[in-house]
Amino acid sequence: MKTTPGKRNRPSDNGKSEPSRLNWDDARVFLGIARAGTLSAAANTLGLGIATVSRRLERLEAALGVALFTRHQSGYQATDEGAALIARAEALEQAGEAFGAAAQGLGEVTGCVRLATAENLANPLIIPSLDTLYAGHPELRLEVLTGIQTVNLHRRDADLAIRMVRPERGNVTLRRLGVLGFGLYGSPEYVQRRRHAKAGADMARFDGDDFIGWTDLHPRFPAAQWLDRTLGGRACRITTSTLANQIAAAGAGLGLAVLPHFLARRAGLVCVHAELGADQPIWLVIHSDLVHSRRVRVVADHLTQVFLEHGPALRGEI
Repeated sequence: MKTTPGKRNRPSDNGKSEPSRLNWDDARVFLGIARAGTLSAAANTLGLGIATVSRRLERLEAALGVALFTRHQSGYQATDEGAALIARAEALEQAGEAFGAAAQGLGEVTGCVRLATAENLANPLIIPSLDTLYAGHPELRLEVLTGIQTVNLHRRDADLAIRMVRPERGNVTLRRLGVLGFGLYGSPEYVQRRRHAKAGADMARFDGDDFIGWTDLHPRFPAAQWLDRTLGGRACRITTSTLANQIAAAGAGLGLAVLPHFLARRAGLVCVHAELGADQPIWLVIHSDLVHSRRVRVVADHLTQVFLEHGPALRGEI
């Protein structure tokens, strides 16, 4: 016996009839019944109640104005009209799956992000953290630039940069990551000799101390400025152009150096003075045109978390 199709039109608020609206999700129910052959089997496959499946079928038939199935003792059999629509319903199903896959793909972060930073931050902090970043975003790639040459974000030499000096101009967006604390450090052997040599004297005075300074290429460094004020024109025993050189020279017992707390302590150096007034803020600088780039935001957020977790060590608190 053939089921009776619902009416095509239904009364509107103004008393006039209007076409029933087609609910595309009902096509899933139609396809489920066509494949399963019964309401109960279709309901089980779709994860719906039998009453819901029946109601949605009636709603779809009403919207289309045709009967889609005939009911038999063995179950539901598609009418000619219903059979003609199965291929269309399958096309809708495939389109829906493709739409969902595309939407899911939009959530994936892909492409390359170029980060300019200092080597003393990249090697001990950033690079060891990247396994966590890649675990969440396997299609992301990161290019880390640590050369001594100046990186210009406006020329797109990099997408974002970590800097110790706050940019005063330019179309950039800033995010403060933390503070890099500096102290005066020497090797255990040098500090021990110093204590013996200055026994009973003012340890805050630096008479007779040797210092490791910066070359003239870095006059703006707060560490270099502290040395200039403290030494009052007295020459350093050795000057270098990188923090790695400074740490190596201090470790070799050549004198005292103004170094970041977390790097000096990793190298096994001993702090002579912890508060020098030479601390530097750490800035994440992003070209404003890239602020809304998802791949850049993902890297920026990751870096923010990394520096937050290491904040106490960077400040010299632990």
